[in-house]
Amino acid sequence: MTGAESVLIVGASAGGLAVAEALRRKGYRGELSVVGAERHPPYDRPPLSKQVLAGTWESEKAYLRSRDDLAKLEAEFVLGDPATGLDAAAREVRTASGRVLRAQTVILATGLVSHRLPGQDDLAGVHVLRTLDDALALRRSLTAVNRLVVIGEGVLGAEIAATACGMGLDVTLAGLGRAVMADQLGGLVGATLTSLHARRGVRLRLGVAAEALTGADGRVTGVRLASGESLPADAVVVAIGSRPATDWLDGSGLAIGDGVECDSRCRAAPDVYAVGDMASWHHEGLGRRLRLENRTNAVEQAQIVAANILGEDRPYVPIPYFWTDQYDVKIQAHGFLTPEAQVNVIEGAPEDNRFVAHYSVDGHVTGVLGWNMAKAARVHRQSVVETLARP
Repeated sequence: MTGAESVLIVGASAGGLAVAEALRRKGYRGELSVVGAERHPPYDRPPLSKQVLAGTWESEKAYLRSRDDLAKLEAEFVLGDPATGLDAAAREVRTASGRVLRAQTVILATGLVSHRLPGQDDLAGVHVLRTLDDALALRRSLTAVNRLVVIGEGVLGAEIAATACGMGLDVTLAGLGRAVMADQLGGLVGATLTSLHARRGVRLRLGVAAEALTGADGRVTGVRLASGESLPADAVVVAIGSRPATDWLDGSGLAIGDGVECDSRCRAAPDVYAVGDMASWHHEGLGRRLRLENRTNAVEQAQIVAANILGEDRPYVPIPYFWTDQYDVKIQAHGFLTPEAQVNVIEGAPEDNRFVAHYSVDGHVTGVLGWNMAKAARVHRQSVVETLARP
C-alpha cells in the first residue's frame, strides 16, 4: 500500500462515492474529502427518469447512503460548492465559494452536462433531466400539464416518454434517429422499441430535427420541426445528449478531449485520476480510448482507481453493461453494441416480448442484449468475454 496521506474527490456522484468507499474498505485511513456541486448527498441517477419522475419514490429514496453510513466514511463532504478550477501539478482545487483545497491525490468525478437548445432558458416549461433537482422540477411541471414533447429518442428521452405516458400525459417523442434508441441498440431492437412506444400511445416524430421552440408570454407552447410541422406542448424536455463536465478544468494542465484523457490505470496526471462519465481512458483489451456513460461503469471504474491509488497497478478493462426499463420491458446490454454489428436473435422472439440477441462483427460476438431475459443475457455474456480474450 502506498503512503497516500490525503485524497480529494471532486464530484459527490456515484463514482465519487464508490472511490471513497473502496479506499476505506482497502484500509486507507488518511484524510478524505468529497466536493460536490449540488446540495444533495450522493444519489442514484437511473431512478430520476423513472421512479422519482413518476412520484413513486420520494427524493430521499434515491440517496445512495444514509447519513449514518456517510458518517462512517470519516470523510469531509463539501456540498453545494462546485469546483471552478484545478492546478493538476499542485493538486489544488478552487471552488465557487473561494475555497482552496489541496491533497496528495485528486480524483475527478464531475460527470456530464446536458446539451441545451438555443433559447430554452428564456422559456418556462422547458426542462433537461440530469440532476435530482431537474427531476423534481420536471415532475412538478408534468403534474400540472397535459401535453409533453420529448426531444431526443435516446435512452433518456425514451425513459422520460415512457414514464410520462404512464402518468397519463399526451406524449410526443421527436428525434433525429429513424427508430427509438437505434443509435445505441441497432435497427432490430430500435424498431421493436419504436413499436412498443407506439402501442402505448406515444406519438412518434422520428427522423426529423427539432428546429426551434415556440412560446408566448415567456412560456413554451410547442416545438417546430425541420419538416415544418409544429408540435403543441405545455411542457418540453430536451434530451439530446450530454457532454463531459470539463469546462472547470480549463488551464488545469490536463489533456481534455472527449472527456479527461487518462491512461489504462485511469490516471490523467501524476496523482490525478478520473472516473465515470467524464473519464476517457485507454482500454488495453480494445487497444483504443473509451468513454462510457452509465452507472455500472462509474462504480466499476472507481474500484480500479482506488486500487491504483493504493499501489496495486491495475488496468481498467471492463466489459460494458447498461440497462433501461421502459413500461414492462427490461433491457440489459453487455459488451459493445456497435452500429456495424450483425444482430441475431438466439433465444425467444421479439413478438413474444422476450428475447436474447447477439451482436457480431466479423463473425465474433461483441455484444449481447436481453429483452426481458436478464439471466439468459448474463449467460451469453461469456461469448463477449471470449471475443475480447482473443489475441
